[in-house]
Amino acid sequence: MGNTTSSAVEQCLVSAVGGDTSLLAFPNAPLYQAIDVMPYNLDHPVTPAAVTFPTSAEQVAAIVKCAAEADIKVQARSGGHSYANYGMTRGVDGAIVVNLKNFQQFSYDPRTQYATIGSGTLLADVTKKLHDAGGRAMAHGTGPQIGIGGHATIGGLGPTSRQWGSALDHIESAQVVLANSSIITASSTEYPDILYGIKGAGASFGIVTEFTFHTEAEPGEAVQYQLVFNIDDTSSRANTFKAWQNLISDPDLTRKFASNIILTEGTLLIEGTYFGTKAEFDAFQLETKFPSNQGYNVTVFNDWLGLVADWAVDELEAIGGGIPVHFYAKSLPFTYSTLIPDEVIDDFFKYLDTTDPGTLIWVIFFDLEGGKTSDIPVDATAYFHRDALFWIQTYAINLLGPVSSTTNNFLNGINDLFISKMPNPPFGAYPGYVDPELANGQQEYWGSNLERLIQIKAAVDPQDTFHNPQSVPVK
Repeated sequence: MGNTTSSAVEQCLVSAVGGDTSLLAFPNAPLYQAIDVMPYNLDHPVTPAAVTFPTSAEQVAAIVKCAAEADIKVQARSGGHSYANYGMTRGVDGAIVVNLKNFQQFSYDPRTQYATIGSGTLLADVTKKLHDAGGRAMAHGTGPQIGIGGHATIGGLGPTSRQWGSALDHIESAQVVLANSSIITASSTEYPDILYGIKGAGASFGIVTEFTFHTEAEPGEAVQYQLVFNIDDTSSRANTFKAWQNLISDPDLTRKFASNIILTEGTLLIEGTYFGTKAEFDAFQLETKFPSNQGYNVTVFNDWLGLVADWAVDELEAIGGGIPVHFYAKSLPFTYSTLIPDEVIDDFFKYLDTTDPGTLIWVIFFDLEGGKTSDIPVDATAYFHRDALFWIQTYAINLLGPVSSTTNNFLNGINDLFISKMPNPPFGAYPGYVDPELANGQQEYWGSNLERLIQIKAAVDPQDTFHNPQSVPVK
């Protein structure tokens, strides 16, 4: 940003980026918060000591060296969509941000069908670059502005996950800058412990500058479907949800079927994608499973980019896109052994109809998972929730200021209802839906994998250089 400074750390950072002051910004820069920090959730203000924009792994390593020598915390930012601004090390003012927006490199090897992708690449560009490389694809979420760096080191669930696994399941190797400022390539044969940690808890162990992913052939014909239920009475919506849970909990359900429920004030929407022909979808007879729907729309896609773009539109309509706002979100996984009993489903819909949300803008997602994601052993990667059949994510926005205690209580009450009323209650939280209010977030994110992650952390980052409020701890 052209700003100058005299502190030793700031001078070290200037040197780290080769003296190019356009590659870093300090708090005295004009519009520092709006242009350089760019907080995603306005409920969690943060003031980093510096935001850096390196252009090479060597510059990242030099920045990390400056931070480690000064005992300053560091976090990487890819797309910047952390729900609690952890990419800016929320809760630790005076930290250093490594913004990876310049890491846009891409290459594809048709022999191995591997793609090497810079960690600052947004998902929209990942899709386009893979398509242009010869009709290739990989599993990831639907938000086009999400960065692959954070996404693939947390989980990376999306519509194709039932067939292909999560984004992190596509990682073959990763170039990583460690706390000692070394640049390594983590793979199954070199630094396998670091690769293990990167696949689900990456922010705790280093800064990934590029990934090598195995890829898939783009799907052919696919059917996007949508069923709308404008049902006023509580019991009808509850019965519709029961029918959905009954459908998705069939262990023989085809993995070509992706589905989610979206709940907002007065509306229940069932939508998703069937990765097959229109004839296959018609034979599936989805509409007969939900006879009370008031609207039934089907769109056939033979164009992969068109289908992904359609997902992006739904994402933007559902949660308002990537515009910084005040919001709060929570999550909870449900498994085959923690399916929601009918009476608890009834209580849930009564709760929605009788509890003040404190805001007009709230949405609840139920996302079907399972399939390929669940085939992988729970201890194969840091990602813990392999047995999740579906997730609930609750999300509330306040456009006028901080999220109120009423809204906060409304969302927490939903999770509390399931946990307190189910005989075999669900446990955990998706690490991509950061919830800073969890009493023990690390346990909920990583479960039985946490102990191994703590051991790896002690070995590769004993100073806890790569830190956020819910990162893997040093013990």
